[in-house]
Amino acid sequence: MATSTTAPRGQYHHGDLRAACLKAARELLEEEAELSLRAVARRASVSPAAPYRHYADKDALVSALAAQGCRELHDCLAAAAPAATSDDFAALAVAYVRFALAHPALFRIMFRTSCTPADTERDAAAADVDAFVRRAAARARPDADPDALGVACWALLHGLAFLYLEGKLPTDPPAAVDARVRTSVGALIDAGRRPGW
Repeated sequence: MATSTTAPRGQYHHGDLRAACLKAARELLEEEAELSLRAVARRASVSPAAPYRHYADKDALVSALAAQGCRELHDCLAAAAPAATSDDFAALAVAYVRFALAHPALFRIMFRTSCTPADTERDAAAADVDAFVRRAAARARPDADPDALGVACWALLHGLAFLYLEGKLPTDPPAAVDARVRTSVGALIDAGRRPGW
C-alpha cells in the first residue's frame, strides 16, 4: 500500500520561508508594486498566512528589508574602503551614493520609512553602517574631532545620495556623479586643514 507524502494539514514546508519572503518583497519594492504580506505571499507562491510565521505585519517586513539593505551597504562600503587614507574615504563615499542610486526604493526605506519600533536587527545593521563611516572618516582625518567629523561625513554622504535620488543633481553620466562625490568629500576632509576653518 502506497504511503502519502502530503504534509499533514496545518504544516508548512519551505526551504527557507523567511528568505523567500524577503526576496519577494525586494522584487516588489524594486518594481514599485504594492508591498504587503499578501502580495509577498503571492510573489513567493506560498499561502497568504505563511509570511506571518516570520513577520507580524508589514512594518516588521519593512524592518527586515531595511536591515538587509544596511548589511548590504556595509559590505559595499567595506569592499570600497579597506585602507586608511583620504582617497579611500572618497571611494567609500562614491560607493555609498552608487548603492543609493542602484537600490533607490530600498535605500529610501532604510532611512525614511518608519519601521517596527525597537527592531534590534535593523538597529544593529544601521549602527554598523554608521560606525563604519565614522571610523573611516576618523582614519582619513585623525587630527579632527571624531564625533564632529563623523556627523559631518555621514550628513554629506546621506545628503548627496538623496539629492541624486530626488533629481536635484544630474545622475548622468555616472563618471560625473563619482567626480562630484569625490570633490565634495575632498572639500570636507580638507576643510579643517585650511586656515580660518
